[in-house]
Amino acid sequence: MSATLEGASVALIGAGNMGLAMLEGWANEGLAGDAVLIVDPNPSQRLEDLCAAKGFTLTAQPIAGAARHAVVLAVKPQLLDAGVASAAPYVGPDSVLVSILAGKRIADISARLPAAKAIVRAMPNTPAAIGRGMTGAFANADTTQAQRALADALLKAAGQVEWVESEALIDAVTAVSGSGPAYVFHLVEALAAAGVEAGLPAALAERLARATVEGAGELLHRQPETSAATLRERVTSPGGTTAAALAVLMGEEGLGPLMARAVAAAKKRAGELSG
Repeated sequence: MSATLEGASVALIGAGNMGLAMLEGWANEGLAGDAVLIVDPNPSQRLEDLCAAKGFTLTAQPIAGAARHAVVLAVKPQLLDAGVASAAPYVGPDSVLVSILAGKRIADISARLPAAKAIVRAMPNTPAAIGRGMTGAFANADTTQAQRALADALLKAAGQVEWVESEALIDAVTAVSGSGPAYVFHLVEALAAAGVEAGLPAALAERLARATVEGAGELLHRQPETSAATLRERVTSPGGTTAAALAVLMGEEGLGPLMARAVAAAKKRAGELSG
């Protein structure tokens, strides 16, 4: 267990897919017993099994108890009011509240829970479920270095964490890494469909596309010091087949401008969902 998490007490409000992924990461880090309390009115069997194995306290409704060092708000964004009500009993003057609610700003939480002074807004993504998530985070001015370190340790249990210096950048984080896995999954769909158009059987095209993206992603993971551009160049022989394809993908109406429009649309929608 990291020194930051040692002795920490946490309340997790909501344990759906993302909340449960974080909880499993905390369990792997060594948190157990009454160090973690979970409030979830509709627990999955997987959640119940994990709580039984680790001795976590699981309750459908908030119960009386001491304030926690960290309170993680992981309900669906449309359940903000109910989630804040469930979090309130565990928020004390020294607590840090970590919100992973998409589109919900720190001001939205502060207005509903004035007792929460130190607030971290974070945006993880779905690979957190396998410990390979990418989370962008912002801490408000009332968050101390120790509280930020605790939030960082809790978020890192599900993958990598990058901190931004302006909350306004969280919408851009959402558009790039928060929604990004869906872009990659659609790339597999599109590549497989193109393979079928080129004459491949559908099942084979799907396997080829999927394995190609999996392998390329793993290569990026294993060579963090090598830029994506450099890896691309290593695959591309002058005048070869890859160069012919990239002339299309990197053209004026290619993937770059298309991705820019897609990210801009996601960022705009993230702003619209706030409040």
